[in-house]
Amino acid sequence: MQRTVVINAVGLTPDLLGEHTPRLRAFAGAGQQAAVSPTLPAVTCSAQSTYLTGTTPSEHGVVANGWYFRDECEIKFWRQSNKLVQRPKVWEIARQLDPAFTCANLFWWYNMYSTADYAVTPRPMYPADGRKLPDVYTWPLELRPALSERFGQFPLFNFWGPNTSIRATEWIANAAKWVEERFRPTLSLVYLPHLDYNLQRIGPADPRIAKDLRELDAVCGDLIDAYHAAGAQVIVLSEYGIVPVSRPIHLNRLFRQAGLIEVREELGHELLDAGTCAAFAVADHQIAHIHVNDPSRMAEVRAMVENAEGVAEVLDAEGKRARGLDHPRSGELVALAEPDAWFTYYYWLDDDRAPDYARTVDIHRKPGFDPVELFIDPELRAPKAKVALTLAKKQLGFRYLLDVIPLDARLVRGSHGLPTAPGAGPLFVTERTDLLDATAIDATDVCGLILRHLRADAG
Repeated sequence: MQRTVVINAVGLTPDLLGEHTPRLRAFAGAGQQAAVSPTLPAVTCSAQSTYLTGTTPSEHGVVANGWYFRDECEIKFWRQSNKLVQRPKVWEIARQLDPAFTCANLFWWYNMYSTADYAVTPRPMYPADGRKLPDVYTWPLELRPALSERFGQFPLFNFWGPNTSIRATEWIANAAKWVEERFRPTLSLVYLPHLDYNLQRIGPADPRIAKDLRELDAVCGDLIDAYHAAGAQVIVLSEYGIVPVSRPIHLNRLFRQAGLIEVREELGHELLDAGTCAAFAVADHQIAHIHVNDPSRMAEVRAMVENAEGVAEVLDAEGKRARGLDHPRSGELVALAEPDAWFTYYYWLDDDRAPDYARTVDIHRKPGFDPVELFIDPELRAPKAKVALTLAKKQLGFRYLLDVIPLDARLVRGSHGLPTAPGAGPLFVTERTDLLDATAIDATDVCGLILRHLRADAG
């Protein structure tokens, strides 16, 4: 098989290929580029699962970045076991064609306990004293200490949160080159998240995005050069385009006011009790899965969602089938936002009663995606001093709560999840002009195109 590398430059769109991305623009200009019609929802876990299986969420089961686990009555986001993806992955298909095939997965999601030969993915340590320490999970396990010794501790707090920066993407790229040098995988999957941050924080039209584009372009250019020198062919793609937004939609607050939401009180805070709610929304960017535990209130819930400001469409069973979302993990209803709106998970009516995790970066505890984690509360008088004091407590081994995240969803300026215009959506770029004969493809075509590159003769 022909050794192939897939660089996933999250948030990159045809409209963003320009003066600030000379390396990527040159790569695209010398090859063939196609606009990708994204999966629904166009969010990380769903998009990647579609790319790697060639199937829709109806088949692979990843209906969002997280969902309601009905058997546990809990909402869980950002799970990591590859067993959750219910269809064969591209590396499993390729291995059937060539037993000598190997695959390295660098930070694509669901990267634990898979059949990939080499894996590196974020996995913090959670000691019993309550701390969260940056770290990674690897397979084989001995890669973890080797990578940490070579490149230092993975910069988790630059990977997500208010302190995001190019450092995390650079670490991933360096790890990818290290794996390439030592193992020469047949297929390497490399996830570069950098553009995702400020595109959500300040929006795609903000001129400050130019700096992020230049930083990503430098990393991509270096990676392309390194893989070419090693004799591998390169594909660059992205998962979604991020669009400007200005309106948060608080479905759970509407449900709360209607008596559909149940909360339990713990230490003065309100916690959503999903198993006892008549209905609730699992929000994920511009889509929300609506779970209706009380079927007698289905018509009421549907009318409430359809009439909510910012909601464009509500999918029922037939609508989910038509859009590739008819899977048991989906809600009874699925709400789609209007292009300039997005869904929050907020369910409390008084900020003083919000759960303690609401003001922290806590992606696993929150019952929905929270892009407000990209901000530091502007009302804090001395946020840097507060962070420094909290981190000092951490270093001394004390329990700490880094509660610096605001509760104002209006701060968010970019979101994704819906179909987009071709120029503002994801792209697929290959240097092999003989292997891509279209200017537009579907997200389900990506798996087949990767296999086509693997099976092609060297160009």
